This record gives sequence, C-alpha cells and structure tokens, in this order.
Amino acid sequence: MKLLNRLSLLFIGTSFFVFGQNFERVQLEKPVNATYRYAQVEPSIAINPSQPNEMIAGTVMNDYYYSIDGGKSWESSSLQSKFGVNGDPVLHINQKGRYFYFHLSNPKGGQWIDRIVCDYSDTISGEWTSSATKANPPKAQDKHWVSECPITGNLYLTWTEFDFYGSDKWSDSSRIMFSRSIDDGATWSVPKVVSTQHGDCLDGNNTVEGAMSAVNSDGEIVVVWTGPYGIRMNRSTDYGETWLEEEKGIVDQVGGWKFPIQGLGRSNGLPVTYTDQSKGKYHGRIYVNWVDQKNGRGNPDSWFVYSDDNGETWSERKRVNQDDTSREQFFTWMRIDQSNGNLYFIYYDRRNTRGSATEVVMAWSKDGGETIKEMTVSAKPFKPDQDVFFGDYLNIDAVNNVVRPIWPRMDNRKISLWVMLVDGKELD
Repeated sequence: MKLLNRLSLLFIGTSFFVFGQNFERVQLEKPVNATYRYAQVEPSIAINPSQPNEMIAGTVMNDYYYSIDGGKSWESSSLQSKFGVNGDPVLHINQKGRYFYFHLSNPKGGQWIDRIVCDYSDTISGEWTSSATKANPPKAQDKHWVSECPITGNLYLTWTEFDFYGSDKWSDSSRIMFSRSIDDGATWSVPKVVSTQHGDCLDGNNTVEGAMSAVNSDGEIVVVWTGPYGIRMNRSTDYGETWLEEEKGIVDQVGGWKFPIQGLGRSNGLPVTYTDQSKGKYHGRIYVNWVDQKNGRGNPDSWFVYSDDNGETWSERKRVNQDDTSREQFFTWMRIDQSNGNLYFIYYDRRNTRGSATEVVMAWSKDGGETIKEMTVSAKPFKPDQDVFFGDYLNIDAVNNVVRPIWPRMDNRKISLWVMLVDGKELD
C-alpha cells in the first residue's frame, strides 16, 4: 500500500454566463511534486456515481487530483506505482465507490509500456494498491480505456498491442486486446485479441488504435476502434468470454484518424464509445463519437453515429459541431449521463478565431442526438505551440446532471488545467 503525499490545491474561479445561469470555471494547479515537463495534459475525470459531489482526475505524467465538494476545490498528489507510471491516465470510480487510476507502465529494470497498470484505492485521498494486465515484453501495450458492467461490476480493459512500437517491418503488427477483472481490479484475466484485421506498428492511420469498450444494461459488450479499415467493432454477449469470429465495420473515417492541426505536434480523431444504460427513451443505444475530415482536408469535424440493435446496424453520421465554417474541431470526447440518457461532448474549436487560436466548446443533446446545442467553456482563445506537447485527449463526465468538462489550455507555452461546474438541469 502506498499513501500519496497530499497537499492543498489552490484554485482560481471564474464564471461563464449561459441561459441566465452562472457556471463556475475552476483552475487546477499541478501537484508540487509534478516533474514532467508537460504536466496537466491528457486529463481524465470521473464522478462518483453514488456521491456526485466526489470526483477524481488525472493528467500526464502521474498527476492525481480529487474533490469532495463538486469540483469547487481540489487536492492533488503525484502517483507512484511499483510498475512505474508512464502517462495515459484513465480515471474511474466503480459502483462500490472504489477509485481507479489506470496508466501505462515504466517498470524499473523492465520493458517500457509492457503492461497496462491498474492502481486502486478505497479512499479518495489515494492509498493505492497496484495490479496490472499480464506483461508481454518486448511487445508494447498502449492507449487503453476501461468500462464497467452494470450487472456484475466486472471491469473491462481494452488497448492496442504493438509487436514492436515504431517498426515499419511488414512482419510487425498491431492488434486490439481485451482483459477483464471480476474482483474490483485486484487481478486481470489473460488478455485476448478481439480484432481480426490487424494494423502496422507506426502509430498512425494504418495502426489499429483507440479501442474503447461499452456495456449495455444486459451486460453485452461492444469494443470499438479505428485503423486502416475505418471504425470497427466486435461484440461479446457472455461477459467477454467469447467474441464474434469477424469484426464488423461501422463507418469510414475519412482521411484517417491521424491528421495535422496547426499549432500541435500531433493530433488524432480516435473514436469514443458509450452505451445508454439509463431507463430513458434511448435505453441501449450505442454512441460512437470521433473526428475526421469528411468535409474536406484541413476541416476536421466532430461526428457521431448510433446503433439501436447492439451494433448490427448504424445510423447515418451526424455532425456534433453546429458551425458551417471550414475551421477545425479536434480532440473530441463524449459522455452519457446514465441517470437520464443525456449526451455531452467536449472538443477544441476554431470557428470563431483565426490561425491557431483555439477555444473549448461543450455540446449537449437531451433527445438522443436529434438536436444539439453548444456553448464555449474556455475563458478566451489560446494559441498552442507545436513544440510543447499538448497530449492526445481531453475529457468530460456527467452523473445525475453534475457535468464536468475538463481541458488543458496553453498560454505563452505554459499549460494549465481547467474544469467547469455545469448543472445539466440548467441547460435547455
């Protein structure tokens, strides 16, 4: 067991006025022990499903934050793990109230990113115990995400395995992996391959990547990812024991999942997948959200599709951002409030700016994506610098109308981290 050295986190609050309501914007200062040069990128946030005033967040490389007052104030620490911490934070709180921080590995004397690590704690302050998927060096394990079964409480991890990261050899390939925990993260099953069409190892459009699992209220799992054959899925109806013999196509990702964005060293449009577990009208609907260049090169937009028959058929794509400009939207994320089925999206947006100046926009839908509304949540535009690493994603969570978009921004090459305290009931 490891106890984090805690410290009080200062925050700066401002307000955003929309529809007659004030939504506070809160800055999260990085932990004093943070050593990574580009700390506070790639945020992940999770709200306690039974106590929405509790929430946790993580950022690269090993930053951990928590709040017990709905996000008005935060404390922070630097996470340590016996397997090492190498970024890609994924935060989760399960139905029992256990806190999880998933990340890449960097073990002493071992192989870099040779497994996916699960640190868990039964206290929000972070008294962490470490577990991990089975190590498989020299193969690299990267870009994971987690979901939870509402029936069993099983945890499902998905990620990409590279035979040799960065290799251009035809004999080296990438594939989508799956592992589950039936004991609240203490142990993990032997990983299974769930993709039948593999990719290369160059971490680009011909690599299979961005795997996310989503679970419906009957416990059926879908795993969605992208790669050289577009956005694809596999499915299990027995809690991950068996899978379809051949994956299914969902939609073409026009221009691929990796594309240039002015001011960024790299950018992606990897898919984000969730299933509506609410008792609402769209119960069981699977949503997939991504970014691509269907409207032209240099004009990436945020899109989504949905399925009402567990992935057998899919809707036509629909654009999330509601502008008619040729400006960029990128780094999209989506979440479903499982208390009511409302959809929430967050993404970077340049419709109102010139050059690389960037804003942050949150969108929402209360009718299954039929109508979408948006608001700018960033205080003012900012200009990223392509020589400063800005990560690969931002994040949002929503529980019982407690909506918390979280994002980094960059001002004069300095990165800061922000969250907005949104009340979903106040959004029409």
